[in-house]
Amino acid sequence: MKPERANMWMAGAMGMMAAGAGAAVMMAPKKRGQKKSTPQKQKTLSQGEQRFYYSKANYEAFARPKKPEGIDERSAWLIGGGLASLAAACFLIRDAGMAGERIHILEASDLTGGACDGIMDPTRGYIMRGGREMEDHFECLWDLFRSIPSLDTPGASVLDEFYWLNKEDPNYSLCRATKNRGQAACADRRFGLSEKGSRQIMKLFFTRDEDLFDKTIEDVFDKEVFDSAFWLYWRTMFAFENWHSALEMKLYLRRFIHHIGGLPDFSALKFTRYNQYESLILPMKRYLEDAGVEFRFGVTVTNVRFEIQNGKKTARSIDCIINGGRAELPMTEKDLVFITNGSCTEGTVYGDQDHAPKEMNQTKSGVCWNLWKNIAAQDPSFGRPEKFCSEPSKTCWESATITTSDERILSYVKKICKRDPHSGKVVTGGIVSCMDSGWLLSWTINRQGQFKEQKKEEVCIWLYGLFPDALGDFVRKPMRECTGKEITSEWLYHLGVPAEEIPWLADHGANCVPAMMPYITAFFMPRRDGDRPDVIPDGSVNTAFLGQFAQTPRDTVFTTEYSVRTAMEAVYGLCSVDRGVPEVWGSVYDIRALLEASVKLMDGKSPLAQKLPMPFEMLKKLLLKKIEPTELGVLLREYGLM
Repeated sequence: MKPERANMWMAGAMGMMAAGAGAAVMMAPKKRGQKKSTPQKQKTLSQGEQRFYYSKANYEAFARPKKPEGIDERSAWLIGGGLASLAAACFLIRDAGMAGERIHILEASDLTGGACDGIMDPTRGYIMRGGREMEDHFECLWDLFRSIPSLDTPGASVLDEFYWLNKEDPNYSLCRATKNRGQAACADRRFGLSEKGSRQIMKLFFTRDEDLFDKTIEDVFDKEVFDSAFWLYWRTMFAFENWHSALEMKLYLRRFIHHIGGLPDFSALKFTRYNQYESLILPMKRYLEDAGVEFRFGVTVTNVRFEIQNGKKTARSIDCIINGGRAELPMTEKDLVFITNGSCTEGTVYGDQDHAPKEMNQTKSGVCWNLWKNIAAQDPSFGRPEKFCSEPSKTCWESATITTSDERILSYVKKICKRDPHSGKVVTGGIVSCMDSGWLLSWTINRQGQFKEQKKEEVCIWLYGLFPDALGDFVRKPMRECTGKEITSEWLYHLGVPAEEIPWLADHGANCVPAMMPYITAFFMPRRDGDRPDVIPDGSVNTAFLGQFAQTPRDTVFTTEYSVRTAMEAVYGLCSVDRGVPEVWGSVYDIRALLEASVKLMDGKSPLAQKLPMPFEMLKKLLLKKIEPTELGVLLREYGLM
């Protein structure tokens, strides 16, 4: 018997024993005189003063908080018009009772939505830089959208529509990956992890955060993980690179442990009916406009100046450029300033059917990053933006939107996804990854039409390449140097279209708009505590940070939930809203989720089935015999461990 096999079983046994010990502690009676905990008023982690608290269950989810004292004398200034900023404005109105006329959103562009986009550019075509995957336990997101009226269904909320849609048309992938030009790959839906690879994942799962500061995934995994189907599923779904943060990898494992079994088929995911701009952003914008919120477009904020005295940090002015001229907006302690620091889509360069995206400027990080740098220079608690925006070569990838109505192309799509793209229902059910693609190309077709004004015969395909500097397999060029036609050609090649038909179909049968994004995974760069500012930094009087580069405990970046959660925490904290922020779903503390994930990760094999050296094997059998007639035995059988 190999020593590592025994070690693996012992590690699993120790995990179960620890879970059992934790349950025993929870059920143990309180000692006389011991102070009872108050879950609804627990101390917020890493947020300085007690500003807000986390709630469990649904008691507070259905409650309406009282209007905070003094809210009628306050105003709010929100820098940026992305999802986090819009969510904060919605919470200010709904939960803090602030009048819409006292809320001002400053946005440099002429559109809201930030990274949640989807437009028809008359000069290029349909454009979606990315898509948003959602799940049941986006607690803050659903709390928000239950209150946002639908634009299409009178009397319904955005959440109502989303719920009905995903009940009637549940998401499920029939082909997660291909190889050899359109042939189904990984059809057995197995992860293919060796025992050593499984141990590496388990070790990362239990490693303390501080032991992963500034470490990369390459520091904790080797080819035992990197050569597995698990890593193909993981990296293409979440856009992780080997050099990204081991800490973020661990946080993702823990946050979504309840979805490990759904990685091969995306059955845990839910999607909107249309692109994220029309399905999520426009209803929020209408809600805010109806409430009287002021949108100021074309306003580029360059700095927020703080007065810092005796540990108190007060925003005193907002420096900005309006119509080419510099302006200063003075702030008082009654003016609340919400800052979206950093941007994953800043610096996006577009191409078109006949042109590649122009070469990125590798030295200029743009207005969003410069704003954060100017703020961070004033106090260490405002974070370290350079950790995220200094190496675009490690944070970039390229996406593209292909639009086609050519049935010759769609016939190959149908062969792979086994569904009709024109049905209006789920098509691919998530990305299809071309596992032998030099660009590591992944593509998806969501419910059509993806745009309300899209022609019935048109189908919009979104794709991305995780390795834009690698050579293509049909187009022998890096993706970043390719025109829209050339990107379509590479995609058609991996669909299995005969080589001689590809050039004509790419030129006449489809339109493609590429988008190179230099900072799209900037939030995955290796980091340590303090690199991202807390949502409400210690000593902050009237300022909070929002979005993917603000720090909140336990949740994970690159999700719509993270943007909305930071917005909720910021508003509740600065306005003293007496209602709990929903706690991050605790599947990582649920023994059922842990047991199920351990079996799924090992492709259905139970860790308890591993043979041990004779003395340990006899002890194991004795323990299992004792456990079998108990409730623990029932639990182990239910989740496949016995």
